[in-house]
Amino acid sequence: MAAVDSWSWFPALALGVSFLKCLFITAYHSTDFEVHRNWLAITHSLPVSRWYHENTSEWTLDYPPLFAWFELGLSHAARHFDPDMLLVENLNYASPSTVLFQRLSVIFTDLLFIYAARECCRCVQDQKGSRDVLNRPSFVLAVLLLWNFGLLIVDHIHFQYNGFLFGFLLLSVAKHLQRQHLQGALLFSVLLNLKHIYLYVAPAYGVYLLRSYCFTQDNKDGSVSWSSFSPLRLLALGGIVASVCALSFGPFIAMGQLPQVLSRLFPFKRGLCHAYWAPNIWALYNTLDKILATLGVRLKLLQEAGLPRASMTGGLVQEFQHSVLPSVTPSITLVCTLLSILPAVASIWFRPRGARGFLRCLLLCALGSFVFGWHVHEKAILIAILPLSILAVENREDAGIFLVLTTTGHYSLFPLLFTPAELPIKVSLMLLFTIYSFTALRKLYSGRGSLLRPLESVYLLGLVGVAFACEVAFPLSPWQQKLPFLPLLATSVYCSLGVCYSFLRLYASLLRPPGKPKQP
Repeated sequence: MAAVDSWSWFPALALGVSFLKCLFITAYHSTDFEVHRNWLAITHSLPVSRWYHENTSEWTLDYPPLFAWFELGLSHAARHFDPDMLLVENLNYASPSTVLFQRLSVIFTDLLFIYAARECCRCVQDQKGSRDVLNRPSFVLAVLLLWNFGLLIVDHIHFQYNGFLFGFLLLSVAKHLQRQHLQGALLFSVLLNLKHIYLYVAPAYGVYLLRSYCFTQDNKDGSVSWSSFSPLRLLALGGIVASVCALSFGPFIAMGQLPQVLSRLFPFKRGLCHAYWAPNIWALYNTLDKILATLGVRLKLLQEAGLPRASMTGGLVQEFQHSVLPSVTPSITLVCTLLSILPAVASIWFRPRGARGFLRCLLLCALGSFVFGWHVHEKAILIAILPLSILAVENREDAGIFLVLTTTGHYSLFPLLFTPAELPIKVSLMLLFTIYSFTALRKLYSGRGSLLRPLESVYLLGLVGVAFACEVAFPLSPWQQKLPFLPLLATSVYCSLGVCYSFLRLYASLLRPPGKPKQP
């Protein structure tokens, strides 16, 4: 009976956030709403052979085939709400019934995320003797996951299916923490075939499973025992990956359409940065290039007419050149990304630390790809924020990194909701989540000093000034007409500093020799 009572709070948290999501049904939605409506129409109305060729809308199908099959399944329910939403030619169709269906589909598929959050909470050990449910690590983790500010606004206002996808990721992580490695591998294989952005963390999975599952023993010095290699385990993993890929891509391979599918999944002719610069190293690089170009023109070292005019923020297909600094190509970003994650994956090979070492490597792969990747979307920061929640309730130093990364990463999502009606919503939700994160984690580690270093506190306070300037002062200033991009630039650059700093701090915690914890 005690075991049942100890988890009676979880359904209440899940129901509460589900009701909150329902309140956003009539809120603003982005072009991603039309993207997914169009994919419903494509998969429902057209034969499979035309799915990755259809281009009536500019929002062509560019997710892996398994997600297309998922959209096909949703379309059979959608026809009972409004069959007109399933017509390919009905561009920008958003009847009340269509809005209701698509919003409810996100809320319903979030059930997988709720289950995954529950499994992650089970992997966290509660403090002995802790009778206060609100101060238990499992309870804090449940709130940090279920009520995550970024996921709420990206999925249930802006509109996407990230909760459904993160359900697979977190459930896969939980299975590895529970030493159920084949189940974890299966879940991640399914996830990769639903959305290929999770290739960001594939190196962590590949190296960890090879090192800690296919090799069954270590030498006394901790190095790998090559004689312990299990071909059967490798075949089992390979069979899982091959089977999932065959189910997803098989029909398109049989039709000879694999090159066409891949060209949709990897459109390298898009710009270095998305329409709104994700807060990463390239946002800082672009800004430096603009500053140098402006100084060059004013000092008459450069001719303004000779500078390239192409935009660096193409949301659709677009290539560009920098004005002063060397232009960055996809191959350069790939090399930078691989170099940035190499120490992390090498660490779990040469110095494995179990499933939590894998989780730390996963976070660094996610952040390395976010910081150095090509055409990164700002929403991808959630790939690091959500799994980091697990470590934050278990380790004091990780809690401090979590507070910096989460506050910075969540604020960087503010430009996604740019309509005045949503301003009170995003400010209120972020304040509530941020205040809870700080207070709950501080209580969790009470008596052990501050979670933040002085400069980290100053930096986070600076976000308040940036928010006031961008959301309140700038719209009332005359600069709004002359420099409309300035708030986006300021947000991206300021948040880039916090994201890059968190990346470096996580690396320091991974590479630090065991047995020598550093107290901030």
